[in-house]
Amino acid sequence: MKKNILIVDDEPSIRESLKGILRDEGYEVSVASDGLSALKKIEEEPPDLVFLDIVMPEVDGLEILQKIKEKFPDIYVIIISAYGTIETAVKALKYGAFDFIEKPLSLEKVVLTVKHAFEFLKLNQENWLLRQKVFSPIRLDGVSPLIEQLRSDIERAAPTNASILITGENGSGKEVVARLVHQKSRRANKPLIEVNCAAIPEELIESELFGYEKGAFTGASSRKLGKFDLANEGTLFLDEIGDMSLKTQAKILRILEERKFERVGGSKTIEVDVRIIAATNKNLLDEINKGNFREDLYFRINVIPLHVPPLRERKEDIPILANEFLQRFAKEQNLEEKKITPEAMEILVNYSWPGNVRELRNIIERLVIMTRESVITREDVTRSLKGATSPPTDLTDLFNLDLKEAKEKFEQQYLAHKLAQFGENISRTAEAIGIERKYLHRKLKNLKIRFKGETDKKSIFS
Repeated sequence: MKKNILIVDDEPSIRESLKGILRDEGYEVSVASDGLSALKKIEEEPPDLVFLDIVMPEVDGLEILQKIKEKFPDIYVIIISAYGTIETAVKALKYGAFDFIEKPLSLEKVVLTVKHAFEFLKLNQENWLLRQKVFSPIRLDGVSPLIEQLRSDIERAAPTNASILITGENGSGKEVVARLVHQKSRRANKPLIEVNCAAIPEELIESELFGYEKGAFTGASSRKLGKFDLANEGTLFLDEIGDMSLKTQAKILRILEERKFERVGGSKTIEVDVRIIAATNKNLLDEINKGNFREDLYFRINVIPLHVPPLRERKEDIPILANEFLQRFAKEQNLEEKKITPEAMEILVNYSWPGNVRELRNIIERLVIMTRESVITREDVTRSLKGATSPPTDLTDLFNLDLKEAKEKFEQQYLAHKLAQFGENISRTAEAIGIERKYLHRKLKNLKIRFKGETDKKSIFS
């Protein structure tokens, strides 16, 4: 997407000459003949850079400069004036101008100043992103074969521009994987824009994704940039894409194919360069069969599939995660760092974790805050898990399914819980629930419940 520059000057010859110079340099250029119309244009679509004259009718440039910086502090403003004095230049810089150029304008000076402004803007963005990485490191903790393989797949996939579909249960860490992919990609110094498709009402999702023009609907008093605009040259993370309407899916498909879109209520086609990372806790192939998801979109986003395993399938990672959370929350809450006894850790390892890593994190935070002693005991953990040790079945969800689906979902959750309860010992689990060991083994395979001794599937990159 081209950088957009607004020229504000009451002299037509200045506007036209600057416009020609900057367009020849590859910039999109718009013009305004006075400060008030400039403010209106900026409200409708904020530019990246403004050339602003000082002496203009009605309102002078320094006052307009202050108004721009108050409302849009990230817009760079270059002051131009035929009445240049040291006092005026100092005042302009004090009010937030990037630079001051005297008239008559020099072609070389204009081009060089614009170049410096955009280099400075890029440097600021990179510094901000670097600070984010330093203070908010993104990690995928664990030593299990499943996590080691996932980390390896991320390393292979991240530097490419291929679309990625991340699957996994709620709370398993899909967002962490998406952030890690972006962090390790060639787009790491550009924005990562997140959209939770399930959290936005269907009637608003299009305007959120694509933005809208002024007057597109009641209440649209100015133009609004959408998530695709904001993610240009970066990454757009579409979380819970399985909840997106078919109408919006069709528009997403078009963007992926043509790399262009229109804002709601607009006719101007906008080109965009965005990498898509999507995530879902649903089986999209089942959703396709039900008519809820487009098959062509599925194949577009599923170029590289990454699956985040549930916590019950990587029990060896639980102590690592638990200790990491213990340190983090003690530091965040300014509390003494606590230790956890082996007996207490054993309870955590053998619990089924229906809420996955998110649930473990919440439990550890609760233990850090509520445990009075410096050592967390078996009794402390049992108390924190009280009420959460029954099979993690959501009856409300089951009632929304047909009988076959409800039965399968209940069996998956019931058997996963029982298996975890007995340390993934097939014989003890079968005896406890009253079925033959061979039948349980076959049932676990059919329901795709992983357990000790099961052969891991090969990586897609193997």
